[in-house]
Amino acid sequence: MARQELIRLTGNVGGPNCDDDDCPNVYRAESGSFIIQGYVCDAFSPPSGEGLVEIPEHVLREAFGALGW
Repeated sequence: MARQELIRLTGNVGGPNCDDDDCPNVYRAESGSFIIQGYVCDAFSPPSGEGLVEIPEHVLREAFGALGW
């Protein structure tokens, strides 16, 4: 899957330092799944093929708003 195939739901609230896709974001895939971009978190080791990311609450709120939730 390429980035161009994703619908970006967030990124309008982060301010001037978040305009180059370099901050936490939520994307929606054509399949309806969500792709999360965030800060690497090492709270525990997830199973192979999975990863942990940390994203600020305001990013989730913005994504929910974009979806009308």
